[in-house]
Amino acid sequence: MKKILVVGSLNMDLVTNVRVTPRVGETVLGRGFEKIPGGKGANQAAAMGRLKGNVKMLGKVGDDSFGEILKNNLQLNNVDISNVYVQKNQSTGIAMIMVNEDGDNSIVVIPGANFDLMPEDIKDSVIRDCDILVSQLEIPLETIEYIFKKAKDMNKYTILNPAPACKLSDNLLENIDLLVLNETEIEVLSDVKINSFEDIIKGSNFLMDKGVKEIIVTLGREGAVYFSNEKHIKFNAYKVTAVDTTAAGDSFIAGLTVKLSKDKDICEAIEFATKVAAITVTRKGAQSSLPTLEEVKNFKGVK
Repeated sequence: MKKILVVGSLNMDLVTNVRVTPRVGETVLGRGFEKIPGGKGANQAAAMGRLKGNVKMLGKVGDDSFGEILKNNLQLNNVDISNVYVQKNQSTGIAMIMVNEDGDNSIVVIPGANFDLMPEDIKDSVIRDCDILVSQLEIPLETIEYIFKKAKDMNKYTILNPAPACKLSDNLLENIDLLVLNETEIEVLSDVKINSFEDIIKGSNFLMDKGVKEIIVTLGREGAVYFSNEKHIKFNAYKVTAVDTTAAGDSFIAGLTVKLSKDKDICEAIEFATKVAAITVTRKGAQSSLPTLEEVKNFKGVK
């Protein structure tokens, strides 16, 4: 099995449920309050660990109780945390999450120590020791550009989940082997307004012309589409009742990466990832919703 290195964020999610997501200026009552380990990087690493991937996490937490909880939770999920660093005099990242009755969420992220992860914190030996590098956009962009260039110089396979979405430099795009993103993110990255499937094709072609090797666009209830060399393959989603979509994308990427780490082909990896995401959205929370490998094997969903 290949070694996976996840470089990214660790947050404590502060979660409440609401009947409807409030509009600007509106106050609504929340139902309950929970503290759940999260952060896109930690979510993906924890999901990979539960799926029996060989995964190591690289990131930063603050010197507070939230940081200790997040590190301990990763260890419980079979993640190597030897490169999760503690930033002195800084708070751990926090995400404030509202989940409405339709299972859709609204999130405000306060980066804290995540934005203190700089290029000088990245040891060459850590990148050299991995086979697959995975990252997101909840750490400084300069750090992401640095690690992707280093990884490609060392001939590693690179996966980027560009969330939260922002413009990416050509230097970063040309060092991405696999870009996994949703419709909103492809719109931001490509400047193509997404109103149809043809627009998704146009946006994907734009990004591949910039040097991205392969692209997967996740479409929620509509499944996902894989793009490579001007061809595309559509994958249907499983029909489930969504309770909370918070970690759907993270669990999809985890399932995908774990299968790729076992040298499975991209189509088999996407099918597996679709199952993982389907289970995840039927449960509340981020890392609390992530399925085990056994649960995915036993999943009998219908498309």
